[in-house]
Parts: sequence; C-alpha cells; structure tokens
Amino acid sequence: MVEKTYKCLNPVGNQAIVDLKPLAPRLDTLDGKTVVVCINAGGDQDITIPLLKVLPERYPNVNWEIKRKFGFSAELTEEEKKTADAMIAGVIW
Repeated sequence: MVEKTYKCLNPVGNQAIVDLKPLAPRLDTLDGKTVVVCINAGGDQDITIPLLKVLPERYPNVNWEIKRKFGFSAELTEEEKKTADAMIAGVIW
C-alpha cells in the first residue's frame, strides 16, 4: 500500500504549527469506562443537544463527562487525562 502525503494550506496564508499526537489504542469495551465529550464551540451548537442526549441512552454503562470550550483546542487537563479512558472531540463553527 502506497502512503500518500497531503499538504493543506490555510486560506489566510498563515500556516499554523500543529503538534502531532499518536492515536490511543482502542478500548475493548465501553462498559464501566469514563468518556469525556469535549465540544469546542464557536457557533451554532444545536447538533450537540441530540448527541449528548442519545449517547447516555444508547450506552448507559458509560460514565459520560461533558466539557464545553470555546475555540479549537481539544485538550484535557492533567486530572482528566488520569481519570478518562477515552475522549470524543468535536469542533462546531
């Protein structure tokens, strides 16, 4: 398999430096796990309302923690990194 490299430029003309981080290993189950849902909002947040309602309904054995921020950073605090098993990050603009 040939690996392709894509380069995308910021339309403003400034290319922001991005820290690359490896993906975490997949969890074998979500039951009993703590999942942080990090919503980075800057615009209309209507889509998160049904999402945040349906996740606990479909996965009742998961401890869901909701974190709302403004901007594009999906960083967890050091304490959250220690206690969370997984994170779902979404950017709404």
